[in-house]
Amino acid sequence: MPKMKTKKGAAKRFRVRAGGTVKRGQAFKRHILTKKTTKNKRQLRGTTEVHSTNVESVRSMLPYA
Repeated sequence: MPKMKTKKGAAKRFRVRAGGTVKRGQAFKRHILTKKTTKNKRQLRGTTEVHSTNVESVRSMLPYA
């Protein structure tokens, strides 16, 4: 069997934590920010956890993570 390839787009977007959970950056913070409230923009900072329904597909894209 050849080695499995990592989906490089997914590798740039997701990190697997030591406990096995997957973290991701927040969306909706790149452009069209004038119509968004300051509170909304502040709460979009930082990272969050990938939803449990999507973890399996993300882990399959990152076979060595």
